[in-house]
Amino acid sequence: MSESIVVTFPDKSKKQYPKGVTPGEVAKCIGTGLTKAALAAEVNGEPVDLGTAICGDASVRILTFEEPEGKRVLWHSASHVLAEAVKTLFPAARLAIGPAIDDGFYYDFDVPSPFTPEDVDRIEQEMARIVREDAPFCRREVSGEEAKVLFQEEPYKLELLQDLDGPPSVYTSGAFTDLCAGPHVPSTGRIKAFKLLSVAGAYWRGDEKRPMLQRIYGTAYPNKADLEAHLERMEEARRRDHRRLGRDLDIFSIQEEAGPGLVFWHPKGGTVRQLVEDFWRAEHRRRGYDIVFSPHIARVGLWKISGHWDWYRESMYSPMDVDGVEYLIKPMNCPFHILMFNSSTRSYRDLPLRWAELGTVYRYERSGVLHGALRVRGFTQDDAHIFCRPDQLESEIIGVIDLALYMIRVFGYTDYEIMLSVRDPENKAKYIGNDQVWAMAEQALLDALKASSLPYVVGEGEAKFYGPAVDITLKDALGRGWQGPTIQVDFNLAERFDITYMGEDNRPHRPVMIHRTVLGSMERFVGGLLEHYAGAFPLWLAPVQAKVIPITERNHTYAGELVDLLRAMDIRVEADLRNEKVGYKIRRAEMEKIPYMLVVGDREQDARAAALRRRGEGDLGSKPVEEIIENLVHESRPPRSR
Repeated sequence: MSESIVVTFPDKSKKQYPKGVTPGEVAKCIGTGLTKAALAAEVNGEPVDLGTAICGDASVRILTFEEPEGKRVLWHSASHVLAEAVKTLFPAARLAIGPAIDDGFYYDFDVPSPFTPEDVDRIEQEMARIVREDAPFCRREVSGEEAKVLFQEEPYKLELLQDLDGPPSVYTSGAFTDLCAGPHVPSTGRIKAFKLLSVAGAYWRGDEKRPMLQRIYGTAYPNKADLEAHLERMEEARRRDHRRLGRDLDIFSIQEEAGPGLVFWHPKGGTVRQLVEDFWRAEHRRRGYDIVFSPHIARVGLWKISGHWDWYRESMYSPMDVDGVEYLIKPMNCPFHILMFNSSTRSYRDLPLRWAELGTVYRYERSGVLHGALRVRGFTQDDAHIFCRPDQLESEIIGVIDLALYMIRVFGYTDYEIMLSVRDPENKAKYIGNDQVWAMAEQALLDALKASSLPYVVGEGEAKFYGPAVDITLKDALGRGWQGPTIQVDFNLAERFDITYMGEDNRPHRPVMIHRTVLGSMERFVGGLLEHYAGAFPLWLAPVQAKVIPITERNHTYAGELVDLLRAMDIRVEADLRNEKVGYKIRRAEMEKIPYMLVVGDREQDARAAALRRRGEGDLGSKPVEEIIENLVHESRPPRSR
């Protein structure tokens, strides 16, 4: 009788199978539907091919496209098909890497000349031929020497081989072999529907000092209908792209003469940012915060005390010499707030101190990861630090969570996810501070989340080097995640800077620090708002709230009177006095996402009225000027004051 093993499924049910059974055979025993949908599997938490033999008792999870891990397997397999197609059509191409990404895959190639749109069409056709062949993906482990022979004409693969700790593995499909850890779908025919999306330049390993490669992006789905739905979502995302909207609506620009990753706010963008910041300041004052300001540079020694010099140096700019002393432009505001705390003796009665700053900081980001206003090198952080006693810690965290969720709801976000970001227990060397301090900080955040009755997931290894955090990801109108509020508990910096307060016992005690942002950076937040609203800001945030459109030159004076009346009531208004047809002016105002249009002709002028149009609703009819102003004033108030 053959030896048997016990397989445990995700629902904790168990079943016996012959030793050496494969996940594919397990799926077949469960049902035809799962067999058709299965792409790969997890055995004892490790991703494997469906054809991998299971030789002992194991937990098994069959991966389909419904799971994130299954998506990655399909997309990674599609990247191999892309690489095979390119090597077939362009034998001189040198292969780099081809991973799965958030919504598809890419592969990087070193080619003599950039790919053209016609090249991409040919590559896509060749991929279709490879898929029709339905060649199996076959995995095998090879020795390091054998791998060097296999990839002797592939310099990037040889470099990757040097970084491997264990024996390399390769996958072969048809006549094509690639260096890969896997897993892959059973055969190329499982890649039912795919599309190549774009070509871009990318430095090898993201280093601008290394060769520039050609990166082809693509995506794949189990069927054509799902692919087409995804492409429609991508088209909507392109329509909402903050870089295009920022240009078309004259919100911001990136000026290459000044340098990449630096945002220039144009007047309309400056208005939106000011509105966000004014609301932010007012709400913070209501909740007991004081507003502070700090310098942009400090001596290097400050960053050595804080630990940034040792733990964060790759993201900091090089020192500058000032009178023979090295200074750094600040990547963080926290050491500056600590110095202010230390500027006088603090009592336990003074705590908590809540200090907030819209502080502009500068961090080095590789040029390959810069992305409009969302990933930049200079940004203004809605930063705050709370200095409190240990017995105040939980209530202060709860207060920050309440503020963060209130702020994101005000700006139109209704869906979010919360992560408790903790240390990687297997790599504690990445963090400062001892185990006791970290346990206290993580427990404080956990207790606050439980007290707030909020669902969360735990992210091991996601903590900052000086403390754990609660990180909130916002979901926009398309369901995409955006980095939002973060709340970090820090027992370490108070120790490193030796800051204290005098307790009831008249002895010095260490305060606890809470580092937090409730919006993130102004650049990323406004960029996210642009995409969330597709540029059509709610009235209170719109840089131009109303546009007065006279029908003829005879109505220019009346239009000017309306502008003066509206401005006197703090309505942001413009008049379109160009010598153009009224239909053209209305279309332009719609393209500029103006919330209201006041069209005025002789009849409206005589009646002291305006034909009111609302964005997305069209003509609302003629209204008396007093009624229009009253409604606009009420609707344009920030949410808190309504």
